[in-house]
Amino acid sequence: MLTAKLLGIAAAAALAMGGLGAGVAQAESAPGCSSTVQIGSTAYIKDGGETAASVKQFKGCGQNWAYIYMWTAYLAHHSNFYLTAAVDAGAEGLGFVRGNKNQREVWSYGTNTLTMCTRAAGDITFVNGPMLYTETDTRC
Repeated sequence: MLTAKLLGIAAAAALAMGGLGAGVAQAESAPGCSSTVQIGSTAYIKDGGETAASVKQFKGCGQNWAYIYMWTAYLAHHSNFYLTAAVDAGAEGLGFVRGNKNQREVWSYGTNTLTMCTRAAGDITFVNGPMLYTETDTRC
């Protein structure tokens, strides 16, 4: 009984740390802005039936921001990729940032688009492979 209880505690701790779980993004704030809040829903990049990454839109410091985070379980068996985040204001992506190779999370640059309808866009581009893409819902 004690062994089962200890195994349960260990499993819960592993899930909390992302070792066995999907690894939910814990974005605190955009670079250079300590007061961002998420707006709209979270979008998910799927690879087959597996969740690969979360894409979110934030507002703060008078700007909009896009954020992408690769999930722990997916990262455990994928490499050679680039993450990209941008704020989509209709015509093109703004604040576009492409992370370094195998960088797990990326923030776009802040954009002066609070008076516009926007959504966050994010993608995973694999070296010599496919690109996976999603966008959040539009917020006005």
